[in-house]
Amino acid sequence: MDLTPAPTLTLHVNGRPEEFAARPSELLVERLRDGLGLTGTKVGCDTGQCGTCVVRLDGRSVKSCLVLTASAAGSEVTTIEGVSARGGELTGLQEALRQEHGTQCGFCTPGMVMALGELVENTAPGAAPTEPEIREWLTGNLCRCTGYHSVVRGVQRACAAAAGSAEGTGTADTAVPAAEGR
Repeated sequence: MDLTPAPTLTLHVNGRPEEFAARPSELLVERLRDGLGLTGTKVGCDTGQCGTCVVRLDGRSVKSCLVLTASAAGSEVTTIEGVSARGGELTGLQEALRQEHGTQCGFCTPGMVMALGELVENTAPGAAPTEPEIREWLTGNLCRCTGYHSVVRGVQRACAAAAGSAEGTGTADTAVPAAEGR
């Protein structure tokens, strides 16, 4: 049994510095959920296959059940709480998924929003990813409810709205008020 104290680490989570000691074997998903109380990041499979644990690590979507907390030290981590923390308003992608019924039970939604948000943000203004490209981004994000069709339509809607916003005619870059009862 190793009695060496765990080193102190710092992560920047949703824009705030968090300092803590972590076991060498601690997974990032454990730190986020159990250590910081950010339960929007889900645990589904613990093997990196379902995508419910996707977060952004230095701007890239990663499966937090496959990342050691210590390896993320000094990084910027964004969880679903950090994406939605603008006064309870939805992002353009979240609103588009809601409008297209791409959320259903909601268990997989945080991971999908984190992964697909990277796609939407990295789509050139005026461009739109094809359906096969969107489905490729969905690889590794399992959903038992939607059949993915409504998710694909939601991403297409978000990209179209972002293109309209870039031209000064849409509102995708501005948050949309959350629907009543959410």
